[in-house]
Amino acid sequence: MRTLKEVQVGQTVKVSKLTGEGPVKRRIMDMGITKGAEIYVRKVAPLGDPIEVTVRGYELSLRKADAQMIEVV
Repeated sequence: MRTLKEVQVGQTVKVSKLTGEGPVKRRIMDMGITKGAEIYVRKVAPLGDPIEVTVRGYELSLRKADAQMIEVV
């Protein structure tokens, strides 16, 4: 299984599972990132933080640590 952190810029992936616990998982879900959601990776900062994505028509920035908790296919 790969995580959102490993996805290349320009790719669209679908969320298969959210790992993580408590407030961190809740924050990710509050952004609209839930199982089955499609995520388009727009840009990754030179050092990998933040990762800019488009989810459900919204442009978001994710920390690398958060992206590692999102498993995708």
